[in-house]
Amino acid sequence: MTTKTIALEDVQASLDALFALVREGTEVIIMDGSKPLARVSPVEPGKRIMGLHEHLGAAWMSDDFDEPLPDESWQASP
Repeated sequence: MTTKTIALEDVQASLDALFALVREGTEVIIMDGSKPLARVSPVEPGKRIMGLHEHLGAAWMSDDFDEPLPDESWQASP
């Protein structure tokens, strides 16, 4: 992956060009003077796998997930 640096004061005027670089796979480092401030890099799309972390209890789906909600759930609380 290639890297490009840009001064903070030049970011606003260059947003379209910066994101074009990111879409092409270039990492962009935004500099505040001589100090790196932020990194904008391409995101690698991940593949989600349902049930991968079931042993951790991180995700579950109720058996009645797609059933209609009762009327009282649509009423505002006083």
